[in-house]
Amino acid sequence: MKNKVTKAIFPVAGLGTRFLPATKSVPKEIMTLVDRPLIQYAIDEARAAGIKEFIFVTSRGKGALEDYFDHAPVLEQELRKKNKTELLEILKNTNMDSGEIAYIRQHKAMGLGHAVWCARRLIGNEPFAVMLPDDVIAAKKPCLQQMVEAFQENPGCMVAAMEVPRAKTSSYGILDVAEDMGTHVSVRGMVEKPEADAAPSNLAVIGRYILTPNVMRNLNQIKAGSGGEIQLTDAIAMEAAEGRPVNGYRFSGQRFDCGSKAGFLQATVSFGLAREELRDGLMEYLQDLLHVDKAAQ
Repeated sequence: MKNKVTKAIFPVAGLGTRFLPATKSVPKEIMTLVDRPLIQYAIDEARAAGIKEFIFVTSRGKGALEDYFDHAPVLEQELRKKNKTELLEILKNTNMDSGEIAYIRQHKAMGLGHAVWCARRLIGNEPFAVMLPDDVIAAKKPCLQQMVEAFQENPGCMVAAMEVPRAKTSSYGILDVAEDMGTHVSVRGMVEKPEADAAPSNLAVIGRYILTPNVMRNLNQIKAGSGGEIQLTDAIAMEAAEGRPVNGYRFSGQRFDCGSKAGFLQATVSFGLAREELRDGLMEYLQDLLHVDKAAQ
């Protein structure tokens, strides 16, 4: 097994039911955060980490997602005619070269583990990243880049981790910590969505992973559990149980859960305020809202 991570899997087969009716016709992954779809943030982060091959696990109705990464000759021609070079440059970042991107269908919604397993034939005997576009992370150094650099020094499965309130452990995969070394955490196991009183810690896994090919073999053995889903956390936990290294990585940055309406709105405000050309107008509007709210009270 080589040690360089150049492939990433993007599980994007979900129906996005929490955002209905918008997602009736628009894939959740291309819903726009300021002026870029969620998937573009994930792609930009992957590219910064050195990813060269992008594997999308999709489902029926995701055609708009595939079209997004294709060239748009008519649009590009119009922009050239009008000499809009800045917009042309922006478009370049949305294009994927032939052979750089692959699409695989997940025919049944059987969980994250199953979605990752669907890409097994394109992974081979290489380490690979898994990125969940719902988790958008604002960071000076992109989260996956932080993890890839850490992986070079600490080979083995690695999951992005952050502390969450005990009351919210039932919404996450939670790490069973063997040794806490600060940025790195040695993991003895993982528990999927435990209740607060049963959680082994409050250190939660969020949507960034670097995994070894062994995880694909583990997924071959795992049977569907509650709800008919195959859990990725179970396949990673098998690695720890068999004595192979599994590490949690406390990344530097702020994570937004854009799979929820509240998280999406929070990310929109935060990313808007981070943009110099938008900051003053948006801040003025937010301050006016606060004044109106205080006056109403």
